[in-house]
Amino acid sequence: MAIHRAEELDPAALRELPIFPLPNAVLLPGGVLPLHVFEPRYREMTRDCLAGARTMAVALLRPGSSEEIFSICGVGTIRVSDELPDGRFHLVLSGAARVRVDEELPRDRAYRRIRASIVDGGATTRPEVLSSSHRQLLALCDRLALVLEHGGSELCELVRAQPSPAACADAVAAALVTAPRLRQAFLETVDAADRLDAAIDLVGRIVCELTPAGQAN
Repeated sequence: MAIHRAEELDPAALRELPIFPLPNAVLLPGGVLPLHVFEPRYREMTRDCLAGARTMAVALLRPGSSEEIFSICGVGTIRVSDELPDGRFHLVLSGAARVRVDEELPRDRAYRRIRASIVDGGATTRPEVLSSSHRQLLALCDRLALVLEHGGSELCELVRAQPSPAACADAVAAALVTAPRLRQAFLETVDAADRLDAAIDLVGRIVCELTPAGQAN
């Protein structure tokens, strides 16, 4: 069963967490990420994950580097796995949390592993604004649903299914932000109130872009 929340992660798994470094993919909490695994080292990693906690991190590579990763990663579990006859895998990861890379472990396997710690996605220096910002975000998502050609009802269901304002902001970003660098910036925004602000701005801009002239109000 896929893990959907940070508190469900096995602490032991974070002490030896496999990482999948990629140049253009970011796993956000509350989101899903399809992956095509074809390199032998990552096939090995996938088999080890499936045999263990089914947990891995997706780390965005820094621009121009094939090795250096950003220090904040998305961690999730394998929700769906399909091994092809030639040994490749199709996976779907379910994002559970953001983690900080504390240490990269010695490379005694074909793939990389880290020791990581959970970043508290619900922490904020502005707790007094969470409720009002959450209501504003929900209202904007309702407006967006009305102008979307497809997926409006699913968006409304998604945001209302989240257990907290912080999780709602994450789910909105996971669903609507596509550019890897923008997704990474959102992943690195650790203050929940700041993420709500960013999500409100994002949805508000999309609503304005999709609303026909003369119907903005």
